[in-house]
Amino acid sequence: MQIIEKYFPNLNENQKSQFATLDELYKDWNSKINVISRKDIDNLYTHHILHSLGIAKIIQFTPESAIMDVGTGGGFPGIPLAILFPECKFHLLDRIGKKVKVASEIAQSIGLQNVTCRHCGVEEEKSEFDFVVSRAVMPLNDLMKLIRKNIRKKQQNAMPNGLICLKGGELQNEVAPFKKISIVYNLKEYFKEEYFDTKKVVYVPVHK
Repeated sequence: MQIIEKYFPNLNENQKSQFATLDELYKDWNSKINVISRKDIDNLYTHHILHSLGIAKIIQFTPESAIMDVGTGGGFPGIPLAILFPECKFHLLDRIGKKVKVASEIAQSIGLQNVTCRHCGVEEEKSEFDFVVSRAVMPLNDLMKLIRKNIRKKQQNAMPNGLICLKGGELQNEVAPFKKISIVYNLKEYFKEEYFDTKKVVYVPVHK
C-alpha cells in the first residue's frame, strides 16, 4: 500500500482505505479462484495495482468520462483506475465468468459506485466509451479491430478518444501498423522499481 501513496500522494482517506482493503480481498478470492498467479499474489501492489495505475501517469481522465476495460481478469486495470477516478464510469469485460465475478464482488466490497461488470467478449459489447483500456490481452491490431466501434467521436479529455494498453517487452512490430499515430510511454520513467524497466503504455487515438 505504501508504494501507491509514494506515487499518488494526493489520495483522500476513502481512496486510501479502498486501496488498503484490496490486499485482503484479493488474497481471499485468489485462494478460491485463481485470478493472480499464486507466486505473484505477494506482489499485488507493485505488479498489479501500481502497474494498472501507470495509465494515470499518461492521462488524467476528466469527470464523467466512460472507460471500458477489455479482458479485465480480476479487475485490472479497471478497479485501481476506478478508485483513482471516482467521477468516471468504468465498464469491465471478460470472457471468463468466474473472473468477472471476482472483479464484481471486489468492486462491491470496497463500495465502488462507478463500476459495472459484464461476462462477454468485446465483440458483443455495443456501448460507446471515451477510452478502452487493457492489460496485455491480445495484439494491438486485433484489439483495435474489435474496439473501434466502441470509441465515441465526441471528445472531452485532453487526449483524443482511443485505446490505452499496458504492454511489456519488445513492441516494435506490434506498434508498426500505428507508427504514425501511436505514442509509447516507458513506465520506468514514472516508477523506479525494477519491475517497470520493460513495462510500457501504448496509446492509439481512434478519432483524431
